[in-house]
Amino acid sequence: MDPNSLLGLDWAEIGQATLDTLNMMLWSTAFTVIIGLPLGIILYLTSRGQVLQQPLAYGVLSFIVNVVRSVPFIILMIMVIPLTKLIVGTSLGVTGSIPPLVIAAAPFFARLVETSLREVDRGVIEAAQSMGATNWQLIRHVYLPEARPGLIAAITITTVTLVSYTAMSGVIGGGGLGDLAIRYGYQRFQTTVMIVTVIILLVLVQILQTLGDRLVQNYQRK
Repeated sequence: MDPNSLLGLDWAEIGQATLDTLNMMLWSTAFTVIIGLPLGIILYLTSRGQVLQQPLAYGVLSFIVNVVRSVPFIILMIMVIPLTKLIVGTSLGVTGSIPPLVIAAAPFFARLVETSLREVDRGVIEAAQSMGATNWQLIRHVYLPEARPGLIAAITITTVTLVSYTAMSGVIGGGGLGDLAIRYGYQRFQTTVMIVTVIILLVLVQILQTLGDRLVQNYQRK
C-alpha cells in the first residue's frame, strides 16, 4: 500500500479487489441459479403429494443437498480443490473461487426454491390441472410465475450469502476484498484496510438487499 495515498491506502488495488469480488459474485450467482433452480424444482415435484411424487428420488436428493449444506464453506473450499483444478485449471484467484462458491450455494438456493414453490396456492395448481395442463406447462405457466416473488427473494438471499463466501475465499488465495483484508488487514496489521473492505462489503450487501426487496414488492400481487 502506498503510504502517500489517501489514508495510506492503495485505492487502485482496493478498486481491483472490489471488481474481483463483484466478478466472483455475479458469475457464481448465475451458475448457482442455473443449477439450483432445476434442482429445487425437482426436489419439490418429487416430494410427497406432488405431481411427480418419488419418495426414493426425493430422499436421495434431499440427503445430498443436506450433506453439502452442512459442510462449512471454508472446509468445503479445501475439500473441492482437486475438483476445482479439474474444472477450471486452478484453485487460486477469481476463476478458482467460482466452482466452490457454486457448489456451496446451489444446494442452499435449491432449498429456497423448494420452499417458494410450496407457497404457491394449491387452488391455482388444481385449476390448471383440471384444464389438462401438462407437468411442463404447470412448471412454466403456474409454479414459476406464481412463485416469482419468493424466487426473487431467494436469489437475493443467495447473492448476499455469496458476498460473504467470496470474502472467505480469500483465506486460500481466492482474490477479491477478502484476500485484500487478510493480506493487509490481518497479516500486516493494517487496520484501516480491514475497515475499508468491511465498509465496501456492507454497502454492497445493502445495495443488493434493497434491489431485491424492491423487485419482490414489484412482483407481489397488489
